[in-house]
Amino acid sequence: MEIHIVNNYQELSKKAANIVAEEIDQKSRVVLGLATGSTPEGMYAQLVKRYRDNKLDFDQVVTFNLDEYAGLSPDHPQSYYYYMRCNLFDHVNIKPDNIFVPSCFNNKDAGVVCGEYDRKIDQSGGIDLQVLGIGVNGHIGFNEPGQHLQTQTHLVDLVEETIEANSRFFDSIDQVPRQAVTMGVGSIMHSEKIMLMANGKNKARAIQESFGGLVSTRVPASLLQLHRNFILLIDKEAASLF
Repeated sequence: MEIHIVNNYQELSKKAANIVAEEIDQKSRVVLGLATGSTPEGMYAQLVKRYRDNKLDFDQVVTFNLDEYAGLSPDHPQSYYYYMRCNLFDHVNIKPDNIFVPSCFNNKDAGVVCGEYDRKIDQSGGIDLQVLGIGVNGHIGFNEPGQHLQTQTHLVDLVEETIEANSRFFDSIDQVPRQAVTMGVGSIMHSEKIMLMANGKNKARAIQESFGGLVSTRVPASLLQLHRNFILLIDKEAASLF
């Protein structure tokens, strides 16, 4: 496990962008696994800036998003596809055919969607770099703590703690979807390289429980300790209990 502790969110965003940009520059065709939420927004802004400064080219980049709310259309303002468009896709030269999000709406069969998504990842050659955030309960993607964890992409019922945490993005908690499609821990762990980002004191306990001790399905992020090429990128506040 490679650990980087930086001073603040600005340094975190720049360091994360450096790692992603290096991956893009090193390969003629790169497959990125992308995350949403507030943590990676600064990283995406840095990547867009580099593209506009002619220092980064997304023409041969393929992306697979980590998860998506079930029941939200891609043009819904709170969908993760919409988030990605606003924060990255609409501002760089990535090809639309190279963008993949595990969409499940309009009564699409979740089992079919999930199986197709894993096959697309395999057909792409697998994910070269997977970007992750972490929930306050240690979840990665929407893989919530439990006695068992699913390995492949799947439909999941969101726990109340996650629904409450995500309600800040909606007008009310009642509008937060109760289900999501997410890569499983097996899909994530098959990535060639994984980078997890975290900032702020509210993530300190999750970081300590995930990377300061035992591996357990009760703290899904702790499984990342077993990955052969894992980067932990956190600021001082998130590292305060680590």
